[in-house]
Amino acid sequence: MGKIESIIKSEILRLAKRELRATFLPLKRDVRGIKLRLSRLSKNFKTIDRLAREQIRQDESKKLKLEGSLEEAKASRFTPERIRLLRKKLGISQKDLGILAGVSMGAVASWEKGKFHPNLNKKATLVAIRKIRKRDVKKILSSKRIETKKKSPRAGKTKKAKGKGGRR
Repeated sequence: MGKIESIIKSEILRLAKRELRATFLPLKRDVRGIKLRLSRLSKNFKTIDRLAREQIRQDESKKLKLEGSLEEAKASRFTPERIRLLRKKLGISQKDLGILAGVSMGAVASWEKGKFHPNLNKKATLVAIRKIRKRDVKKILSSKRIETKKKSPRAGKTKKAKGKGGRR
């Protein structure tokens, strides 16, 4: 009886393995195919990502620059009233115009009052500002504000209050 029992067990085991192979072989093929597709998609994604980064770098290099030619700056006539009208037309404050031109708000106020005139480089910048649209001015201002926030070392520092226990 023991021999028949072992033969039946081995036959059941053989048939069970056969059934498992028949069930899992197609699944194994599908998994291999999915892995290959995933690998191809990953490679495609990497190339697209690389191309996108290159495009972003190119766009940043072509970014709107506020540099006008010196010839145009020499020929331009920036009166205090025209500087004020330019600022009003763009809908920006004196501070914003100062950020764009690379000067202080006081310098812009002095230009608008007629106390001082912008130098040739700043006139070239004003000529360039005059050529761009209001939407582009807003973009440049927002990017310059972000740059100044990143560069600002004073952001986390505060002044110490002097108390009664000062130097003697």
